[in-house]
Amino acid sequence: MTEATAPQKSLKCRGMRFPLDRAILPPRVRTLLRQEAYEAKEATAVQKLIKAQDVVMELGAGIGFMSTLVATKTPAKSVHSFEANPQLMPYIAQVHALNKVKNAHVTNAVLDDKDGSAPFYIRKNFLASSLDPMEDSEECTRVEVPTRDVNAVIKELHPTVLICDIEGAEVDLIPKMDLSSLRAVVIETHPQWIGKDGIQKIFRCMDAAGLVFFPRWSHGKVAVFRSDW
Repeated sequence: MTEATAPQKSLKCRGMRFPLDRAILPPRVRTLLRQEAYEAKEATAVQKLIKAQDVVMELGAGIGFMSTLVATKTPAKSVHSFEANPQLMPYIAQVHALNKVKNAHVTNAVLDDKDGSAPFYIRKNFLASSLDPMEDSEECTRVEVPTRDVNAVIKELHPTVLICDIEGAEVDLIPKMDLSSLRAVVIETHPQWIGKDGIQKIFRCMDAAGLVFFPRWSHGKVAVFRSDW
């Protein structure tokens, strides 16, 4: 077998496969995948939470882990993911192809209160890439990425479940969102960046939408909210 035709090595986690691309997966992420510990709290909550016919909206697709999990390990009707980092898009496509994902859709965009564009700062460790330039952090590359009106997207998709992990940007985005179509939310909060006031703001938004904190499936910084309990 030639090098060109040799199958690409992959890592396995929760029955899913992820191409072993060291340019995308830093050592810590590779270790967590091998130990089946990557995004473990969110994954456990999502697998318990999602029901047949749920339309899932994911903010922050990352390496395609959660969209693949939703598409292959839950009875969701579909999952629609939004990822700001354009450099992750080819890898996510590989992950979906490798796992024969059929009902996941990924868009390279930042969701905000209007259509347009916004600067995004790409760092060597993709986990540290964000909308925040963080001038005292490692060297980064600035790119312009599309922005989409979050409520126009919600009106188009009619999601019933929201999964959110956007590295602290949740404190600005959640208050702008119409959450009325949702029956459940799984959100990784980032108190180290948004502080007590930010956490309070998120909980108030959920409460106003009839989404009540569900402690049984919440763990640490991962908070689950439901209207149906």
